[in-house]
Amino acid sequence: MDNALYVGLSRQMTLQRSLQLAASNMANVDTVGFKVEQMMVRTESLAPENLNVAPINYVLDGGVARNFGQGPLEQTGATYDLAIDGDGFFSVQTAQGVRYTRDGRFTVNAENKLVTKNGDPVLSAGGGEIVFNPTQPIPAVALDGTVSQGNVSLGKVGVVRFENLSDLQKEGSNLYSVKGDLAPAAAPDAQVRQGMMERSNVQAVLEMTNLIEITRAYERVAQMMNQTQELASRAIERLGRSN
Repeated sequence: MDNALYVGLSRQMTLQRSLQLAASNMANVDTVGFKVEQMMVRTESLAPENLNVAPINYVLDGGVARNFGQGPLEQTGATYDLAIDGDGFFSVQTAQGVRYTRDGRFTVNAENKLVTKNGDPVLSAGGGEIVFNPTQPIPAVALDGTVSQGNVSLGKVGVVRFENLSDLQKEGSNLYSVKGDLAPAAAPDAQVRQGMMERSNVQAVLEMTNLIEITRAYERVAQMMNQTQELASRAIERLGRSN
């Protein structure tokens, strides 16, 4: 009976993690560029000492799967708001190195550089910074990311992609880093939409349903564990009486 309790406990631990992720998804339903996350589980068999008994399968944390599907694009009309239509990420220069994001709510700092809300420079396709001339017309961004003021081209907003999205590691402020020294590739098929932003791809109704299902599953496992403990207590009590 101890085995049943251990299996139930292993399942409860993964359900608790799933609940945390579902709650995080709900909390970020309005976070620009947020990507929905889901718990992955795996089983691990442990052979019992009695060879005549089937192996015991424990439920273990298999990591977090992230859905990088595009969220809906929303018109903002802001000059420096940019959204990627298609696969790809903006490149950003941070104090920790180059990072990647889908959050294109950019602005201009005191040095007339295109930066993120945290003040990190947005990189061009060539890896440089994009600097505006305050005396020139309002900047325009073409679908291919080319930035211009009047007839003057200022470069192209860097949009890159990754062959394997699992190589991306989530950081704070809607940023992702890359494992090791993996280099991104250009994303020629992606289009840059000026005056728009990409909303979260979280579907609130689905996440609410998921929260309910996880809670019910946790309760069922808890009920099974309580019943197992009651059976064990009764068996011990009967053995005591027989002696």
